[in-house]
Amino acid sequence: MNRIEHIAFAVSSLKDSIPLFEKLLGTPCYKTEEVATEKVNTAFFKTGESKIELLEGTDPSSVIAAFVNKKGEGMHHIAFGVDDIEAEVKRLKEAGFVFINEDPRPGADNKRVCFLHPKSTNGVLIELCQEISNP
Repeated sequence: MNRIEHIAFAVSSLKDSIPLFEKLLGTPCYKTEEVATEKVNTAFFKTGESKIELLEGTDPSSVIAAFVNKKGEGMHHIAFGVDDIEAEVKRLKEAGFVFINEDPRPGADNKRVCFLHPKSTNGVLIELCQEISNP
């Protein structure tokens, strides 16, 4: 892991939350994107060398909608950037960490992603992100 890629917040409404975070961070939202496979809409903000991601569930059965219904809006996960996601998954599995999904899948913002289970990371959901190379 070589940097904090982003910190993600689960929100009820991007429409309401984007202006709040633009005011809070003093910077505009630079990108919104739907990740249909995860039933989520995302919004991104740059802050220094990291990003803030807002997540809004698009279906009541989505993980984000369930999170907001159970815990309310708030921090959802911290994502770390990696150069080789497969090697990092192997290293962390050998170190005893448990994954929610150890096979990287397409995520938002041109990334391949996988998640470590919070039970093995002191209750914090951790995402690993690798930039997808453009040919």
